[in-house]
Amino acid sequence: MNAGDTAWVLASAALVLLMTPGLAFFYGGMTRAKSVLNMMMMSFGAIALVGVLWVLFGYSMSFGTDAFGGLVGNLAKFGLHGVLSTGKDMPLTGTIPELAFVGFQAVFAIITVALISGSIADRAKFGSWMVFAALFSVLVYFPVAHWVFDANKDASGNFIGGWLNQLGVIDFAGGTAVHINAGAAGLALALVLGKRNGFGKDPNHRPHNLPFVMLGAGLLWFGWFGFNAGSALAANGTAAFAWINTLVAPCAATLGWLIVEKIRDGHATSLGAASGAVAGLVAITPACAAVSPLWAIILGVLAGAVCALAVGLKYRFGYDDSLDVVGVHMVGGIVGTLFIGLAASPGAPSAGTGLFYGGGFDLLGKQALGAFTVLGYSFVVSLLIGLAIKATIGFRVTTEAEEAGIDIAIHAETAYSSAASGGNGFHPLGGKAASEEISRFNADDLLTPSTKAGKVSS
Repeated sequence: MNAGDTAWVLASAALVLLMTPGLAFFYGGMTRAKSVLNMMMMSFGAIALVGVLWVLFGYSMSFGTDAFGGLVGNLAKFGLHGVLSTGKDMPLTGTIPELAFVGFQAVFAIITVALISGSIADRAKFGSWMVFAALFSVLVYFPVAHWVFDANKDASGNFIGGWLNQLGVIDFAGGTAVHINAGAAGLALALVLGKRNGFGKDPNHRPHNLPFVMLGAGLLWFGWFGFNAGSALAANGTAAFAWINTLVAPCAATLGWLIVEKIRDGHATSLGAASGAVAGLVAITPACAAVSPLWAIILGVLAGAVCALAVGLKYRFGYDDSLDVVGVHMVGGIVGTLFIGLAASPGAPSAGTGLFYGGGFDLLGKQALGAFTVLGYSFVVSLLIGLAIKATIGFRVTTEAEEAGIDIAIHAETAYSSAASGGNGFHPLGGKAASEEISRFNADDLLTPSTKAGKVSS
């Protein structure tokens, strides 16, 4: 065990965990004021739920010995069995305790699930979201993480890890397993739930708090250094290489997005700057140890411009991806993953050879296989999960609840006080009237059409 490597990975895990509250601010600021708490709760719900599932069996499914031909890990490490020793025989992953690796990978699982929530903002039942989060984790994320991240070998040196990793697909920190995965699932759920009321027409669907969006983007960027550089699993040159690329690619992507906005719309926006930075971070995630910083700049500009254009596809094709999970994470993940096949440098830590360095189309083909396999699997399984939830417990709130505000309908809270609410800030009805009204109306009543829902809505 190396103390410096261990300290870096533990610190990186904490940085990545911070990304999910950062995502809550980023997404929360982009929603309507009466939906912000629900949006943030979806991120915090993911932390609570996935953290428990990961320790129980998620880690074992993702990094246990192959089962079913490399499609998923077995359950031999259920409850972290065999991982918990702290003595001299402590199991290691490289030069760090396996327990540190467990924690580092746990926060990857958490934020992948949280990312999906942005596609269904303003219209999803919280309980149904939690059911989806659990099923997605078990049926999609844990197996895909095994395919992409598990590089285990047996005592004889035979590869027993995931099949995409064994094939040679390069994904240093999660362009496929995290971003393409979440984006494809987000697209599936957007189709299942349908459009928000007034989609494309109601100006009230614009972001209600752009400072929240900028704060969230800053927290995401800060945590992303742990996400990418921490994936080296050591405090070494590979971590430094990934760190520099994680700095420069989103810088360039911000510029790329703003240039598109200026040319297309006549102005550059704060929302565009925040979204561009995230698009660059997404694109560099799989490539941060595979391309040089100069290529990272090119990748950043490309990702920023492409994603700025891609977010408009929802209006052209009629799907309501509320907060652009598809346009930023799925598209950005695809751009970054395929770019490795073009510009991977044999002198970079990942040691791949892209087309521009004489490697031919071999690596590009592998990258395409990895990207579109994960996309297809995630989309199909997420669609089936979403349809099953819709057919059983229901996934979408009623029109009355959506118009009244999801925060009050589901959580019996509001984010902001106002003169109209009597300065209360906890219920929009304000003061004593609020207490009396809420005591008469259970929050669940707002999930079904009724005169009660209409009364609270009005």
